[in-house]
Amino acid sequence: MKQFSVIFLTLFLWLVKVSFAQELAPENGSIRQSDLKADLFFLASDAMQGRLTDTPGNHLAAEFIKSRFERMGLKPAGPDSSFYQIFNLSTFTLGSDNKFVISGLGKNRKQTLRIKQDYYPLRFSANGSARGSLVYAGFGISSPSRSHDDYKRGSIAGKIVLVLDHEPGERDLESPFDGLVASEASRNLRKALYAQKKGAAGILFVSDVHNHPGPDNFEASADRYWPEVPRRKDRYMLSKWVERVRIPAAQISSAFAQTLISGTGRTLEDLSKAAEKTGGVVPVSLPGIEIDMTVSVNSHTVQERNVVALMEGSDPAVADQWVIVCAHYDHDGADGDRVFNGADDDGSGTVAVIEIAEAFALAASKGLKPRRSVLFALWNAEEVGLLGAWAYTESPLNPLAKTVAVLNMDMIGRNEEVPEGGGRRFRGLKVQTAESNNNSVNILGYSYSQDLKVEVEQANAAYGLELKMQYDNHSLNLLRRSDQWPFLQSGVPAIFFHSGLHPDYHTEFDRPEKINYAKMEKIVRLVHQVSWNLAQQEQRPELTKDSK
Repeated sequence: MKQFSVIFLTLFLWLVKVSFAQELAPENGSIRQSDLKADLFFLASDAMQGRLTDTPGNHLAAEFIKSRFERMGLKPAGPDSSFYQIFNLSTFTLGSDNKFVISGLGKNRKQTLRIKQDYYPLRFSANGSARGSLVYAGFGISSPSRSHDDYKRGSIAGKIVLVLDHEPGERDLESPFDGLVASEASRNLRKALYAQKKGAAGILFVSDVHNHPGPDNFEASADRYWPEVPRRKDRYMLSKWVERVRIPAAQISSAFAQTLISGTGRTLEDLSKAAEKTGGVVPVSLPGIEIDMTVSVNSHTVQERNVVALMEGSDPAVADQWVIVCAHYDHDGADGDRVFNGADDDGSGTVAVIEIAEAFALAASKGLKPRRSVLFALWNAEEVGLLGAWAYTESPLNPLAKTVAVLNMDMIGRNEEVPEGGGRRFRGLKVQTAESNNNSVNILGYSYSQDLKVEVEQANAAYGLELKMQYDNHSLNLLRRSDQWPFLQSGVPAIFFHSGLHPDYHTEFDRPEKINYAKMEKIVRLVHQVSWNLAQQEQRPELTKDSK
């Protein structure tokens, strides 16, 4: 009899737990595939011309999102009671006053390098001149959190520093530089800032030839970097980043780099391999070499906007803490008659944010507001470098320390499909059919917060989606290719919902009639549930992996 009572009590407690875990967020059922479909057929229509950053179609999409937020009665979250958060981007053209002279190459002769044949200025470079001796510093990374510093011994003050592209251990699953994912520390602009902080007068970059062997067609690379005919899709950088660089920066050919280091008696490949040293290298002076460089790059400012709206929390104790639900609304534009509609990428995420916002607004109209505040954010300029999300982390509308979590949706409308011989865009992914992924969604960012991973798993009990957690440490770099990445790099727990790549990705065939709306409805309801839970519960998710 006693054993029966214990079993009964255990079963009762289990049923209570399951019942509580599956209690749906208010108005979760208002998220319907018919509404998602109606919005997506408008947002991804040919009339929007692919929503490319800094185009009329992109601005029209922003106005559409804003009008929906206004109609819901959400609070404008931007400065001056605006639904827009304005930020500046920079585009670049090559200036006319560029020169590069080297002294000390045999019998003290001087040699003038040829632009776009031996070297080319980098877009983020400061304008001006620098002169100094040359020092080689491996990958040129200074990252205390990874216990790596290529400048920890020896001074580079007043010198020109030569560093390698990329990072140590780029094919090592266990690398402290985010495993197989290219780390933020390896971005060349950040390397310029590391060198600048250490007192360098200028910085030169060269290919890490030990990791990327083969013929170095430097002139072709230079032409791609500074094309004679302007691209259809311009290259942008966040203006705030560029403004921080105060030293000249240039890329040089591996052939000429070999000439520069010849006095060491070692090859560029030897020095590159040595740069893999755990903890960093000791900078190597290149005796007798003097660099005199002048860089001229013209910068042009483009003003862009994120669309932001707030559901204010009801509990004064935690209302200043925000949960962010987000996606990006830009895509790849049009090329003549070819329109890159971007229905999945990321029209699907955009209309999902609108639907989730509407569910919160409907619940609030019935007196059911979340305890914490929820920010609904549609980022711009994702396709050109996650720049809208990076702009937010640079100038957050609420302190990042008070940001509980970020739930990002990017491409949640299709089934992952990897064909035989799919090429580079599917590199490292196993061949799989769309049918095999009819009920699956990839979750990325799971390795950065165990708490957030568990939140998603528990909330999914009501929806029964197949959650795949497999791409956080993958050479395809999916983790850093959407807008959760800037938040992870800023110490904020963030999850990326992604139904997977497919052959229509970034083509004119990514159209709204190809969306799996039934599955998309379930994913959007799941994200709504997770956002509601995070806004209600006492505890905040923590980061379990250092991502700063």
